[in-house]
Amino acid sequence: MSVLNIIKIGGNVIDNPDQLEVFLEKFSALPGRKILVHGGGKIATRIASDMGIEAKMVEGRRITDAAMLDVVTMVYAGLTNKNIVAALQKNNCNAIGLCGADANVIKAVRRPVKEIDYGFVGDILADSIDPLAIKKLLEAEFIPVFSAITHNGNGQLLNTNADTIASSLAVALSKLYEVSLIYCFDKNGVLLDVNDDQSVIETIRSSEFERLRDSKTIHDGMIPKLFNAFDAISKGVSNVYIGHANNLHLFQQRKFGTCLIA
Repeated sequence: MSVLNIIKIGGNVIDNPDQLEVFLEKFSALPGRKILVHGGGKIATRIASDMGIEAKMVEGRRITDAAMLDVVTMVYAGLTNKNIVAALQKNNCNAIGLCGADANVIKAVRRPVKEIDYGFVGDILADSIDPLAIKKLLEAEFIPVFSAITHNGNGQLLNTNADTIASSLAVALSKLYEVSLIYCFDKNGVLLDVNDDQSVIETIRSSEFERLRDSKTIHDGMIPKLFNAFDAISKGVSNVYIGHANNLHLFQQRKFGTCLIA
């Protein structure tokens, strides 16, 4: 099987222009087939405020009503996505910017209303992704850059968690490639001590994750990301890395952040 790297960057990187520029240079230099998935950062909230639209959050999750959907679509799939693509082209990386509606590659369903109505937020199902369409882009030597916008197949766009998009892409494409999923954010990896950036745990197996979680060694904010990572590994992804965006160049030597394995 050919190797494919799927790399996700979070809002903290996007919100820092200098850090984003450094990351995109390192991403461009990474050899082989690759995909970039990006979140939205704080730009959508700022632009919504400028337009008189109140940003609503519940437990860190954005409520996406009709007005906010317009904003996040413009920002995530437009401004942010195209700025990233343009920067990659500057680095001789032939990127193509996409949302889930393009080539019908990622469909989702609107999240059911339970205790909270999240609005136009999409959840990805097991058969939501068309890996063969993405394979055509990769074989044509394009570098897909996915924003956090999907669609439901009936004309409705949906705001969708970028971590979930990255892990779902990794699982779907693991049937065609040997996939490594790489989460880039603003920490050096999974830390034994959240206040010590050098206390990186180099390797975590699924059995060790349970012990570290139960002993509360891992910071609570990292738990959902690790759950998603080990779920992806259980469904065919070769490995998952979590580390600092500035250190992506170390991935070729497998010295990047924390490596999660079965």
